[in-house]
Amino acid sequence: MIRVLFVCLGNICRSPMAEAVMRDMVKKEHLEDKIEVDSAATSSWHIGEPPHRGTQDKLREYGISTIDMQGRQLQKSDFEKFAYIIGMDESNIRNIRTILGNPNSPKIFRFLDLTAHRKDVPDPYYTGDFQETYELVQEGCRALLAKIKQELL
Repeated sequence: MIRVLFVCLGNICRSPMAEAVMRDMVKKEHLEDKIEVDSAATSSWHIGEPPHRGTQDKLREYGISTIDMQGRQLQKSDFEKFAYIIGMDESNIRNIRTILGNPNSPKIFRFLDLTAHRKDVPDPYYTGDFQETYELVQEGCRALLAKIKQELL
């Protein structure tokens, strides 16, 4: 089982969007028995809360479910559990490394570094642009799934 953890600041916008999109892709590829997906926050601000309304609305627009998703905080034990710990921006990466105490692990990387963009995923909590975030998350998830499928061969 390959486990993937998406991480952002609050775990209500970007990382749950990536979790839901990746789960949807994994399901469509019939890989649920090989790939597990989760998300978490570097902060404790939204623990137990559902994804942001904008995230829910955008995902619903594309037929992607957020049922039973709720915010949680990154835990030190996540380092052992997950093969990939993916931050949405450079600030997330710094915080992940601090929380996990493993600053140089190759399993920790910035999401869009798998794409031609190689930039941060903008936070729609501040930008209000959930469509831009969705498009970047789609692209990042496609690249990550392709990478994981190569490992599974």
